[in-house]
Amino acid sequence: MADHKFLIHEKNDSVGVAIININEGDIAKGIFLTDNGSIEITAAASIPLGHKIALHPIKAGEFVIEYGEKIGRAFKDIAKGDLVHTHNLKSIHWIKK
Repeated sequence: MADHKFLIHEKNDSVGVAIININEGDIAKGIFLTDNGSIEITAAASIPLGHKIALHPIKAGEFVIEYGEKIGRAFKDIAKGDLVHTHNLKSIHWIKK
């Protein structure tokens, strides 16, 4: 089994995607799909399979980047290692309306 717990699509992404459930406090390894580089982050919250983990602190009002694209805007501060989801992210779809 792979030792990594999340994937990062592009180097400038601000989130990774959990490939297994990550428990709060876990030291989770993430792999960059662009070059197989890796990082480790301590999970600040439980991150369910398929959900996003913050790779660095994201301030309220900043865009969240995934796949190298803006996917939404944080509407509250998000800590490194925190779950990024509808409780702290407004989808780009709704920002454009």
